[in-house]
Amino acid sequence: MGQTIDRILRQFAEAVNELQIYGGLPKPEEANKIWSDIWYVEVHNSTALEGNPLVLRQVEQLLKHNKISGRKDLKDFMEVKGYADASKWVYEHVLSPNEYFQEDALITLKELRTIHELLMTPVWNVSPHKDANQHETPGNFRRHDINKFDHGMKPISFTDVNSHVSTWINNVNQLLKALKDKKITLHDVPVKLAQIHNEFERIHPFLDGNGRTGRLVINLILVKLSIPPMIIIKKRRNQYLNALNLADENNYNPLAEVIVRGILDNIYRFIIPHNSGNETIAPLMSLANKKITYEALKKAAIRGRLKATYENSKWYSTKNNVQDYLKGRKK
Repeated sequence: MGQTIDRILRQFAEAVNELQIYGGLPKPEEANKIWSDIWYVEVHNSTALEGNPLVLRQVEQLLKHNKISGRKDLKDFMEVKGYADASKWVYEHVLSPNEYFQEDALITLKELRTIHELLMTPVWNVSPHKDANQHETPGNFRRHDINKFDHGMKPISFTDVNSHVSTWINNVNQLLKALKDKKITLHDVPVKLAQIHNEFERIHPFLDGNGRTGRLVINLILVKLSIPPMIIIKKRRNQYLNALNLADENNYNPLAEVIVRGILDNIYRFIIPHNSGNETIAPLMSLANKKITYEALKKAAIRGRLKATYENSKWYSTKNNVQDYLKGRKK
């Protein structure tokens, strides 16, 4: 493993451990706004990765007010609605468990089918897949073979989907056992997740919606591990697709890096800023906001204009210190 990926994996492990100092993942009832903000951003970006044309403002209007705006097809709005329903279910299912939540499993067949059913039902109701038969509705595995993808990967035959999904679920749940038995550490998790994500996409169990389902499954696993969900922003689309292609060749590091960056964005952008008080020392990256970027804060800290400390190759400060710096800068 190269120096760059090793550094990123260390940063991931440090950030997740650091998050526990600030209270870990908040429950939805404790922090409705933070989960709503993550929800809007995730729904927008994950659907945009698949080519959905709605902008963030339209996504927020649809989810907040059930309002359709702009000249877009109804299908586009229903894709977003379905992803939002499935994503919200993932968070609530784990953070406020229901009657069939299994603590000893990172994924079950019922959870996988439920995610796909919630994801695809709204769009299916207005625009069902043209090649689907009555057995391939949302939540059901495909009964068709799929053509080879542009980069050369050929999904398995539909006759093998059930057995491969069963093996895949078992492999996913081995990750939880390995962590509990301390055979692996947080440092190893992103590469394991990259393998899990790639294998799911190689199986391609559903006729449509596999990419979105696969990302939601990763978020289900992450939240079950008390790790913030991943958001792969649309500007990283090419990096993500290239990483998936490399994973087909058993090179999982690039995909692991994409996953880590998607998790760190949520830790520093949403969760630590919410959990830490005005006087609490927090990573400088988590104190950036609309008024000032992390790079600007870092320069101010290096120059001594912002009260900050440097420990373990990372800058720390407080919300109050940042506010004081911004006030002084205006003067």
